[in-house]
Amino acid sequence: MTSPTAYTPVAGRLLIGGEWQASRDDFTSRNPANLDGVIGTFPQATAAEVQAAVAAARAAFPAWRRTSRIIRAEAFDRLAQLIKRETDALAELMARECGKNITECRAEVVEGLHMVQYVFGKGRDGVYGEVVASEIAEKDAYVRRKPWGVVAVITPWNFPFAVPLWMLGPSLLEGNTCVFKPSEETAAVGQRLIELFVEAGFPPGTVNLLHGSGTVGEALVRNPGVNVVCFTGSYAVGQRIQEISASIPNRIVAAEMGGKNAVIVCEDARFDLAVNAGILSAFKTTGQRCVSASRIIVHESLMERYATAFTDKAQRLRFGEPLDPKNFAGPLVNRQAVEKVLSYNALARQEGVKVLLDGTECGTKGCFVQPFIYLSEANPQSRVLREEVFGPHVALIPFRTDEEAAQIYNATEYGLSMAVITESYRRMRFFRDECDYGMAYVNLPSIGAEVHLPFGGVKKSGNGHPSAAGLIDVVTHKTAITINHGTDIKMAQGLTTAIDGGPA
Repeated sequence: MTSPTAYTPVAGRLLIGGEWQASRDDFTSRNPANLDGVIGTFPQATAAEVQAAVAAARAAFPAWRRTSRIIRAEAFDRLAQLIKRETDALAELMARECGKNITECRAEVVEGLHMVQYVFGKGRDGVYGEVVASEIAEKDAYVRRKPWGVVAVITPWNFPFAVPLWMLGPSLLEGNTCVFKPSEETAAVGQRLIELFVEAGFPPGTVNLLHGSGTVGEALVRNPGVNVVCFTGSYAVGQRIQEISASIPNRIVAAEMGGKNAVIVCEDARFDLAVNAGILSAFKTTGQRCVSASRIIVHESLMERYATAFTDKAQRLRFGEPLDPKNFAGPLVNRQAVEKVLSYNALARQEGVKVLLDGTECGTKGCFVQPFIYLSEANPQSRVLREEVFGPHVALIPFRTDEEAAQIYNATEYGLSMAVITESYRRMRFFRDECDYGMAYVNLPSIGAEVHLPFGGVKKSGNGHPSAAGLIDVVTHKTAITINHGTDIKMAQGLTTAIDGGPA
């Protein structure tokens, strides 16, 4: 990996209809490892600019839809080559802006590359729909997918490169056009991504970029010219998007909205694997993944040993400068995140848990917080066991039977990701069938999505429309086409075709 280079702050711009707008200094993106470090200054898009971006996407849609799907996919091959060229620079920018360790950032760039490669490959597989049998021998019936139109892509800061590509890739491949609003916390990564789209030769208006806060996102969602909203973020914002969209005709929302995930450690678990799976699930990205596990549900026969090993290993993790690959993880994303995590740590103490490792704030210029680990009996009334914290805050919860473990896992309003550590295929099957989740892992951490699989959840975690590979079915709609190859008319269900009382 190359050494960090001298950094020049980004001058943020909007991209509307293929034209880069003049830069403005409406808000600032800062380095969470050192809040004195400015990543860039960016424009807050106005209502008129939101309208213009949607109009540009709408104007570009007919020509892009009519472009061969294979030719659309070829643009992603060009984009893949640019991402390969920029991998180190993109990883470094991401580490500076969102605080993830450089090793995670590089892996995320590769994940984004995998999505682009997947989309390129899908362009030539020829699958537009399917041929369906008809009751009438002289008829051929087809189901064919068509693009919706304009897709709004609203993404979070914690995966500022891969998640946008999960959404932009399938949307554009299928003939939609897009308006992209990245998180204001990672505006620089979002802008660099769109600069690569432009360099790859995507036609003007097919991809448009808006910067700004949630007010920009809400203006985009309220625009009736948007056919699909793809969103990843909090439940509160996702619910708001769905409420607004309910009154807009011809609107689809694909929302992934966080989780209260868990690792279930069964009595027959491989012990070292179980400890490592818990550590990776809980503390990678400093617990700031929607699939991070803030609950480790451990069989009572293993709890004492597991709690000791897990806490000991957590104490030895290095949280520090994101550009140092020797560190395990970096800071939280901003001061608000620090305050939220510390407030949940305090709430856990108030709820009477047994604190095993007291995570405290450390450092003066950055947003660093150490792991907080505690032992708690299952308690459906406990807020810290039910609510998403989004930080290095982890409960160890004992269970006695597999049925009780499944009940504890399901006792939240979320259902995104779970992991089960067991050597028994019967236990694996039980948890597979009894737990509420969108993604499950066996003898693995609760993190580790791959782009050719759908990514989404149930309950408060999602609305049934996943991202990544699963998004292709969301950004298209199915049409039924029936063709008569006979010389007269025959109808299904035995419907008569007689007219005016005459013979059929």
